[in-house]
Amino acid sequence: MTTLHILNASPSTATQLKSCLRVVSIGDGIVLCGEAVQALRPGSAAAEQLLACQQTYHLYALQEDVQARAIDTTMVSVTLLDYPAFVALCVDYARVNSWT
Repeated sequence: MTTLHILNASPSTATQLKSCLRVVSIGDGIVLCGEAVQALRPGSAAAEQLLACQQTYHLYALQEDVQARAIDTTMVSVTLLDYPAFVALCVDYARVNSWT
């Protein structure tokens, strides 16, 4: 069964990302929203963690949050989502786990 993992906390102040990456399985998805999109900042430790095991999972981020923080996503393979696409994505996965 595939799981969609939703993260919303900044990787510099929370351990959500680190914990999530320990349990993510092949075919799972990770959605970054809110301050969690800071993990996409080029050169950050969180971006390096994401890149290290990117073959395992599908990475998504809410486009509105990425744009609001002026984050350049060209270094990381990420699919940007609007809210309707985010809702549709939640339906596509067997399970949804919100890391709060």
